[in-house]
Amino acid sequence: MVYITRIEHFNAAHKLYNPNWSKEKNDEIFGKCANENWHGHNFELYVTIKGEPDAETGFVFDAKRLSKIIKEHVVEKLDHKNLNEDVDFMKGKLCSIENLIMAIWQQLQPQIPNNIALHSLKLHETDRIYAEYFGN
Repeated sequence: MVYITRIEHFNAAHKLYNPNWSKEKNDEIFGKCANENWHGHNFELYVTIKGEPDAETGFVFDAKRLSKIIKEHVVEKLDHKNLNEDVDFMKGKLCSIENLIMAIWQQLQPQIPNNIALHSLKLHETDRIYAEYFGN
């Protein structure tokens, strides 16, 4: 089994805010991330697939094709967007990095061919915080 990782980048704004809580409680729990005027990040998304190399190409999967899938189904929907308001697959969800990475998985999983598997996602929100997700 060989693991291949493709890295893509996007910029997006969000705020962490639970509408069922008071402003004071949101500020207490989320601090500056509850800023009413939003805040942004330069996200790095690592998409790792796994499979056996093809006998004819030597590839587990064409990296350019993987990049195209990620860009079409994730990056184009997230880049320079407000995650809370502009992204259909984040509607009604708190825009934490944990919820975002699970939603990205749901966007990518159906696009991955049956002969390979989506192994993991890693999403860097800042230089000091990232989330990893391995599916269910």
